[in-house]
Amino acid sequence: MNARTMNEEVSLELCEIECPSTERVALLKDTISDDDMSGMAEIFKALADPTRVKVAYMLDRGGELCVCDVAEVLGSSTATASHHLRTLKNKDIAKSRKAGKNVYYSLKDDHIRTLLHMTLEHQKEKM
Repeated sequence: MNARTMNEEVSLELCEIECPSTERVALLKDTISDDDMSGMAEIFKALADPTRVKVAYMLDRGGELCVCDVAEVLGSSTATASHHLRTLKNKDIAKSRKAGKNVYYSLKDDHIRTLLHMTLEHQKEKM
C-alpha cells in the first residue's frame, strides 16, 4: 500500500468538520469513570488468554470444578491449571473453596457467565 492510498483510507475515517455534540459529550464525560474502565480492561486482559477463556467457560458449563478436573480437560499439569484458575480468581472472575485436600473453583457471579455467553454468541454469528 502506497502513502497516497493509506492517506485516502485514513481520511475516510475522519470527520471533515469538527462539531462535537456538547450535550452528548458532557453526558458521556459524567458517566464514564476511569476506574470503571480500568477494571473492565483488567477483566478483558484476564480473558485475553485462550486457555483462561476455556477455563472460565468450563466453570460455566461444569459448575464447580476441582483443579484436577480442569487440568484433565486442558490436558495440562495441575500446576498450570492452578495458575490459570488463580489468575481468574485474582481478577474477580472466579472464586474458590477448599474442601479437605482439594480446591474447587466456580465462576464468581452471573455477570461473568453473561459475558461469556454473549461473547460466544457474537463469535458464532461471525461464522
